[in-house]
Amino acid sequence: MRSEQLNHSFLEYPVRLLLYRLIVSVTIVVSSGAALSVADEPIDIGSRRELFVDDLLIDRTDGVDLRLQRPVKAPRPQSPLPKGAYATVIRDSDEHGVLFRAYWRGYDPAFQGERESGDGGELVCYGESRDGHEWAFPKLGLHEVNGTRENNVILAKMPSLLHNFSPFLDTRSNVPGSQRYKALAGHPGPGNKRGKAKPGIGLFAFYSNDGIHWSKQGEVIPYRDEWRHAFDSQNVSFWSEAEQQYVCYFRTWTADEGLRSISRTTSADFETWTAPVEMNPNRPGEHLYTNQTHPYFRAPHIYVAMPTRYVPGRGDSAASKDHNNATDVLLMTSRAGTTRYDRMIGEAFIRPGLDPTAWLNRANYVALNVVPTSPTEMSIYHRSGDRYVLRTDGFASVHAGAQPGSFLTRPIRFSGDSLHLNLSTSAGGQVRVEIQTVDGSPVPNFRLDDCLPIYGDEIDRHVRWKGDPDLESLASRPVRLYFELQECDLYSIQFQQQQ
Repeated sequence: MRSEQLNHSFLEYPVRLLLYRLIVSVTIVVSSGAALSVADEPIDIGSRRELFVDDLLIDRTDGVDLRLQRPVKAPRPQSPLPKGAYATVIRDSDEHGVLFRAYWRGYDPAFQGERESGDGGELVCYGESRDGHEWAFPKLGLHEVNGTRENNVILAKMPSLLHNFSPFLDTRSNVPGSQRYKALAGHPGPGNKRGKAKPGIGLFAFYSNDGIHWSKQGEVIPYRDEWRHAFDSQNVSFWSEAEQQYVCYFRTWTADEGLRSISRTTSADFETWTAPVEMNPNRPGEHLYTNQTHPYFRAPHIYVAMPTRYVPGRGDSAASKDHNNATDVLLMTSRAGTTRYDRMIGEAFIRPGLDPTAWLNRANYVALNVVPTSPTEMSIYHRSGDRYVLRTDGFASVHAGAQPGSFLTRPIRFSGDSLHLNLSTSAGGQVRVEIQTVDGSPVPNFRLDDCLPIYGDEIDRHVRWKGDPDLESLASRPVRLYFELQECDLYSIQFQQQQ
């Protein structure tokens, strides 16, 4: 179980973060069905959606487990995104409706210089989609590449800066139109850089008003002498509504083992950044090549990360040492304001699969951002051009099989007058919910036997108790939720205010 507790009240986030760092950690070891009574400070979830991608809310389980869900390949598009490195997909909109924007690194075949990371032949390419499935590649005429301007290149001939260009749509209120899109990019060049920090090898800021025409700004995250190597991967950033600041997760290497890893820094203005904090979520000997950390679009206080795990020595034995590897994609999460990742479910999220080419050098990367492509579906874009899909909120679930199981939450506070679930049951399965006091006593009218059985497969299912008692009367009071499940996957919960 998690050893740290965080009261996520966004209205008081800076204060909460200070309190969080002062709380003494209590390690709780819980086996299935074991009794547990801990005088926790109630977790204020308000009306936020909570996913079961970590165990923040879970106090006790009996006969259920937290289960990783598997993304499924959608039918292959007729016009997929091309194979390219360090891709980003942004769900945007214009006067015609929803517009998906894609960015990835390409290469100018006419480049005559030496090939290396950050060389002058690297490009940034651009694509668009209205449905998130079929892609178009507009001829923008911005740069001459291989003898023509009839291409979709948006940035070219900027050595060291286009190796890992990583943009985002800035959702901060009142952001200037000229800075609606932002990006970080930069590469220090090859070799061990410990003690060799100098201006120009850090991360530079880029701004754009339309996501296509970009202007380079200054160096904003400088290289540090203590780093062996850094920035040589996709360095992601975003505006955090939960933290009310910009956040960047970027490539560093662990000091002892020399493993590719992740550090974090924050900024109020995208220009001045805090001293980086090493997060080091690596398991022994494990390289995390990318991190792809971003706020989940339906619960922005939860950051979803889908790093590529890089396993040297498991690829083509005839390849060079640098190219003899296998890769897969993991799922990690982090809570806004924390400097740790949760890896409660540690196995691979997307395996290489049956295609032999997926076991070749650096074959398995996914684009930055999980994006909604329908009310019930969200999409993940793979380097191969395949699109993987999950049900909305469906990264992981609390799962019960044929035998009934249950779990109890830690004390919470909520706001709203209705409870909603994202769930899937079999025809014979169901879930019921009981509201308890902190000491475990059922609240009258909200007992398990009062709950109308819930079955079906819905993204948003309203929980009802007999007689429709006044749930809002319990709002702001510390309570626990007790769930009884059978043949059911529960993906998320949310208290809401009915209209």
